[in-house]
Amino acid sequence: MRAAAFDAVRQLMEVQGDLSSRALGSGFAFEGQRYPLVNPQRGIFKPRQMRFLLSIRTVFPRSGARIWYDDQTKVHQQIYDGDEAVDYAFMGNNPDAADNRWLKEAMENRIPVIYFLGVSPGLYQAFFPTFLIGWDANALKARVAFGMPGQAEVQVPDTSRERRYALREVKQRLHQASFREAVIAAYKGRCALSGLPEVRLLDAAHIVSDKHEQFGQPVVPNGIPLSKIHHAAFDAHLLGIDPGFRIHVSERLLSQKDGPMLEALKLLNDGKLHLPIRPKDLPDRDRLAMRYEVFKQSS
Repeated sequence: MRAAAFDAVRQLMEVQGDLSSRALGSGFAFEGQRYPLVNPQRGIFKPRQMRFLLSIRTVFPRSGARIWYDDQTKVHQQIYDGDEAVDYAFMGNNPDAADNRWLKEAMENRIPVIYFLGVSPGLYQAFFPTFLIGWDANALKARVAFGMPGQAEVQVPDTSRERRYALREVKQRLHQASFREAVIAAYKGRCALSGLPEVRLLDAAHIVSDKHEQFGQPVVPNGIPLSKIHHAAFDAHLLGIDPGFRIHVSERLLSQKDGPMLEALKLLNDGKLHLPIRPKDLPDRDRLAMRYEVFKQSS
């Protein structure tokens, strides 16, 4: 049953990437029945048909909403700053409550669980297998370690080296997911070049690569939401955007004639970027200038 839940989440992520609350609510199928993946009202979930805990969840807080648990605001930073594991807050103040006992039982029995981690309001990244490796009744917290990615066998990461390696993978995924959601939300879910409104076809393109120490930060002014084809053209320096937000198409594309897709790209030449509403979300002009110089040299 646990394997069926893992497979269902894996398939959802292949289709959707970040998982909506609605997607999680659809549950998973096992032996002709459907079962929940989460409890919509609680962060710790064990279906009554299962002996051990199935999932834990951290909700990304909405602006102005009440913060119920400190891990809602701290877990992302813990992941970025941490080296092996992160904290997960107990449900309420009673360590003997059923939800908190489930955390302890999962730790004692080395049970792999799914961690649904909020990356924006109502959207989650799923990390599994995840393991409870600590349980502190006084601090009202459990310790969570992430499993080794790509392993054929589900195993608790017992060594410091394994836990550190797994957490590095989680950091990279979280970085990508959080950056993507923030950029796409700033542009109301539309491609900044074409206006395409299908979120599943959009990427968050870095203006300056995240490998650049000074200007590559995962912040909205360093990102532009682009459809897959536009993102590929932007990364190949076949499309450029100058500091005045004007779009340029390379001579390489302009000189070709090969069907409607190419013509649609060529029509972007000398157009203007669709911009976000909030001034603080505008593409950074200095970063655009750096990137545009590379485009001109490539052309």
